[in-house]
Amino acid sequence: MTALTLSTAAVPGLRADAIVIGVAKGTASGSGTPVVAPGAEAVDHAYDGGLAGVLETLGASGAEGEVTKLPAPSGFKAPLVVAVGLGAQPEKDSDYAPDALRKAAGVAARALAGAKKAAFALPLTDAADAGAVAEGTLLGAYSFDAYKDKAGDAKDSKNGKNGKAPLAEAVLLGGKPRDRAYKAALERATAVAEELNRARDLINTPPNDLDPEAFAAVAQAAAKEHGIKVQVLDEKALTKGGYGGILGVGAGSASGPRLVKLSYTSSRAKKHLAFVGKGITYDSGGISLKPAGHNETMKCDMSGAAAVFAAVVAAARLGLDVNVTGWLALAENMPSGSATRPGDVLRMYSGKTVEVLNTDAEGRLVLADALWAASQEKPDAIVDVATLTGAMMLALGNRTFGIMANDDAFRTAVHEAAEEVGEPAWPMPLPEHLRKGMDSATADIANMGERMGGGLVAGLFLREFVGEGITWAHLDIAGPAFNEGGPFGYTPKGGTGTAVRTLVRLAELTASGDLA
Repeated sequence: MTALTLSTAAVPGLRADAIVIGVAKGTASGSGTPVVAPGAEAVDHAYDGGLAGVLETLGASGAEGEVTKLPAPSGFKAPLVVAVGLGAQPEKDSDYAPDALRKAAGVAARALAGAKKAAFALPLTDAADAGAVAEGTLLGAYSFDAYKDKAGDAKDSKNGKNGKAPLAEAVLLGGKPRDRAYKAALERATAVAEELNRARDLINTPPNDLDPEAFAAVAQAAAKEHGIKVQVLDEKALTKGGYGGILGVGAGSASGPRLVKLSYTSSRAKKHLAFVGKGITYDSGGISLKPAGHNETMKCDMSGAAAVFAAVVAAARLGLDVNVTGWLALAENMPSGSATRPGDVLRMYSGKTVEVLNTDAEGRLVLADALWAASQEKPDAIVDVATLTGAMMLALGNRTFGIMANDDAFRTAVHEAAEEVGEPAWPMPLPEHLRKGMDSATADIANMGERMGGGLVAGLFLREFVGEGITWAHLDIAGPAFNEGGPFGYTPKGGTGTAVRTLVRLAELTASGDLA
């Protein structure tokens, strides 16, 4: 992880590999030319106030995600200036949105891979801005190289790996090193980003090295480190407990399923949240095998469980005054002679029976058991997270997750929390007329319904397994959980860690009493 420090040092005399400044699109003035953002005054002064013109000559516009590099002015200890786009200029210099700062810092950190030290002179008006820059820097600097050649090559002989090492140190200029609020903002950013990056590592790990048992072991180690109580149910315990959904999905794999319960408790807590994550460590589709071209990224089908795991650990590290229980429903969905078949009927942990019409609709089966288990503890609210349906990707694209709930006010609160932390989300309905499509002549319910509105049908299925009177929300993160395109903002290629920050924010709001 990149080391973070706060500094009030003058920019010209600071020894670093680069100075990061912000540049915005000058839409507020109507000029359309790039505008140098606050924090870069010393650099602009060294250019006799002409830095914006120099950047425009170099092709900079201030657009989000844009990076322009130029030599540092004479007399500066750092040799390089990196100007990163902030997007549209706000009406007031103090109104740069936290996510604009977060994205700019992430882009800069990625652009400076291989550097030892960079000074970030982005707009900081308060501790929240410092936290946003810190978080963006740590998330943008992320790289997954556990499987890269350790022998080294011509690309990076110093690092000894295929590629450049992440930025080693980031100095946040304009921050107040002795101010409690600023220090707390950095501590929060570090805890959340480290756990989110741990989730990314899990998502990116090949399924031959991360089966349900291995995932459970990672959770056990983290729980021990951070004082979290952990319970792991293996095949024997799942069979004894009657967890037919999890067992049914895992029946075709040589790697047995697991249900992991992580419990963080606070002596000052007045509320209890339960987070439930889908953890299909690899999804072949089972007997209803996925077609060619749809299997290659299915290691990411445990992204929901990774997000829940990371959020519980982050809550513990932050010492939040709320009890948080995480449920990781882990299984590998494989075809074999022992696999669940289309037409089979499973008896779930709740006692309900489910006719399995499609074994590739397996996530809802493992979640159903975990949701019912979570409901037995009567939490104040349950939030489940899952890469559940391709239908949600068709509806919302690759960067936005859908939110369904049995309570409109709670759905709104979850949506607002997601937007606040910079995770694009959209509220979705649960139309009652779609429930009839899951009626089964053989069992209490089928795991498939109408094809149109499939993401909503899945939400309706899950609702059947939430305890009566318990507030619940479902996050379908199928689109943004795994980025198959190029990196953008602070989002890398591969596993993204989507929903971690939304869950942490919900826990914070609950702890402070701001979430009813």
